[in-house]
Amino acid sequence: MGLLRFEDLDVFKRAYAVSLEIHRASLRFPQVEQYGLGEQIRRSSKSICANIAEGMAKAKGSQAELRRYLQMALGSADEMRVWLRYCVDLSYIDQDNWHRWHDEYEQIAKMLQGLSARTRARSSDI
Repeated sequence: MGLLRFEDLDVFKRAYAVSLEIHRASLRFPQVEQYGLGEQIRRSSKSICANIAEGMAKAKGSQAELRRYLQMALGSADEMRVWLRYCVDLSYIDQDNWHRWHDEYEQIAKMLQGLSARTRARSSDI
């Protein structure tokens, strides 16, 4: 894992792609939501990517640090599913986007859990 860059991870690529979609969609929210829900989902979606990147950088010194950052990314992925529910219930996004993004964050969460488990297994081998 030491040779991998965060940009090489499928989970990062998926999280980054959906984060861009979410960012663009949130810019169409009503003005009253630009500094509320809109800003929150932009921050949360980007947080997943940033935590993966930071965790990979810290993995060189500690697999435990990598797992800690992956857990933070996982928390943000789960948080996004809550914010997306607000977005659809307030009619800021349609049902199709809600289902697609909700499912994507569910898959990202599973990928983060798997990556975290693999780093735990690796550190127990040492």
